[in-house]
Amino acid sequence: MDSLSLSLKIYKNLRRHHFRLLFSLSTSHSKKKQKIFSFEMVGSVGFVTVAGVVAGGESNGKPEPLPEELINPESLLAEEDLPIEEEKPKREIVLGRNVHTTCLEVTEPDADDEVTGEREAYMAGVLARYRKSLAERTKHHLGYPYNLDFDYGALAQLQHFSINNLGDPFIESNYGVHSRQFEVGVLDWFARLWELEKNEYWGYITNCGTEGNLHGILVGREVFPDGILYASRESHYSVFKAARMYRMECIKVDTLMSGEIDCSDFRNKLLQNKEKPAIINVNIGTTVKGAVDDLDLVIKTLEETGFKHDRFYIHCDGALFGLMMPFVKRAPKVTFKKPIGSVSVSGHKFVGCPMPCGVQITRLEHINALSRNVEYLASRDATIMGSRNGHAPIFLWYTLNRKGYRGFQKEVQKCLRNAHYLKDRLQAAGIGAMLNELSSTVVFERPKDDDFVRRWQLACEGNIAHAIVMPNITIGKLDDFVDELILKRSSWFQDGKIRTPCISADIGVDNCACKLHK
Repeated sequence: MDSLSLSLKIYKNLRRHHFRLLFSLSTSHSKKKQKIFSFEMVGSVGFVTVAGVVAGGESNGKPEPLPEELINPESLLAEEDLPIEEEKPKREIVLGRNVHTTCLEVTEPDADDEVTGEREAYMAGVLARYRKSLAERTKHHLGYPYNLDFDYGALAQLQHFSINNLGDPFIESNYGVHSRQFEVGVLDWFARLWELEKNEYWGYITNCGTEGNLHGILVGREVFPDGILYASRESHYSVFKAARMYRMECIKVDTLMSGEIDCSDFRNKLLQNKEKPAIINVNIGTTVKGAVDDLDLVIKTLEETGFKHDRFYIHCDGALFGLMMPFVKRAPKVTFKKPIGSVSVSGHKFVGCPMPCGVQITRLEHINALSRNVEYLASRDATIMGSRNGHAPIFLWYTLNRKGYRGFQKEVQKCLRNAHYLKDRLQAAGIGAMLNELSSTVVFERPKDDDFVRRWQLACEGNIAHAIVMPNITIGKLDDFVDELILKRSSWFQDGKIRTPCISADIGVDNCACKLHK
C-alpha cells in the first residue's frame, strides 16, 4: 500500500473514531467532565489535538493525553488492512512423533529359518521398503544443510572391514586396522585451506560438527581455566551444551537483525568482565539465518577493550559455511594468520558424506594441555571420543581428491545463485524472505501446516522457517517447493483470503511482505 492510500484510510477511520468518541464521552461524562477533540489535517497526515475542560467550563490549561487507540496510527486502519502480528506468547515446540510406534522389532529367528530362507526374505523386504522411503525423503529435503549429491560406490569394497582410528591421528596405535594415512592427508588439506603450517597444527576427524565445537571450546577452557565463554544468542545449541558440560560461565551476546553478533553488546559485556580471560565462539554461518560473524570486528573489539592476544581464545564454528567462504571472493578470510585458536567444520554437510563426521583443527601449542599417553593404545589421545570412525576419513579423502578447490568453488557459486533464485521467487509471490549476503540459507515465514513442514523437512524457529540451498538442490526442486507453498497457503486461512503475517521482528522491515511493510 502506498503512502497516499494509507493516509486516506487513516483519515477515514479518524473521522469514524472522532464521532464515536465524541458520542461516548458526551453521554458518559457530561455531568463531570467534557473532552473536546479537534482534528487538524496537515499535508496528508491527520493530527489530533485535545483540550481538557473541567466541570463548570474552566480549562485546566494542560492538554489531555490522547486515548491509546489514537496514539498509534496503525490502530486506525480497518481490520482487513492490518498485517497479522504473530502472538507474543512463547510458541509451544512441536516435537516429532514417538518412534516406538513405528520401530522395527528385533525377533529371534525360527529354528528352520536357515532352511526356509523366510527370515532373509523378510529382512530383504524391510530394507527394500526402507530404501524406497529414503529416496522419497531425499526428494523433499530442504531445511537441513546436508549435501546429498554423492556417489561412493567405489568405496563399498571397504565396508567389510572394521576401521577404527582410536587415539591420536598422528601416532599409530597397536590396533592395525586404521585409516590414519587418509585422515592426516585430509587434515593437511584443511590446514592449507586455513593457512596453518604442518608443524604448527593438530586436529582430527570428528564424529560430527558438535564434537568439533565441544573440542574447540574444551581447548579454550584448558588454555584459560577461569575464562568466560562468550557466544551470540544465535549460536548453535552445541555451544551452550559445551558450557553446561564443562561448567563454564557463559554470556550470551545479542545479535543484529541479520543474526550476526552485535559487537556493541559484545564490547559492553567484555568491559563488565575485564578481569577474566575471554573464550569466544565465532559463527561462520549461524544455524537459522546463516549469518557470518565479523571475525575482524570481534578481534578489534577484544583489542580495544584491553584484551591482549594472550588473554583470549577464539573458536570458529564453521559447520557449513566454513568450507564455503574460502571460495567466495568477497568473503572475509578465516585464517590462522589471525589470532584464532581453532576451526571446526562438518564433513557431511557441504562436502557430502553418508555418515556424520567433521574436521577440527587447532594450534599444536594448545593441544599439550589435553593430550595424554595411553599405554593400552601405545599412543596418545587428545580427542573427545576414544574410538573414531575410520571410514569417514576415507570418504572425505575420496571427495576432496575428486573435486579439489576448483570443484568446490563451482558448487559454492551454484548454491549462492540458486539461493538468490529461491528468495526472489518467494518475494515475487508475496512471501517475506531474507538472504544474508554470504549465505545460501533463505529465511521466510513459517508455514502454518506442520504436515507441509514435515514433508519438506523444514527447520523452524518461532515465526520463521528456512531452506538451505545445497549442491543437490536444483532449480526444478525449488520451483516445486515454491509452487506447492503458494498452493497450500490459500488453504491455511478459513476465508481463503491470504493475510501475510508480519515477521519484520525476525527478518527486518525491508524483507517483510505484510501489508504494513510491503
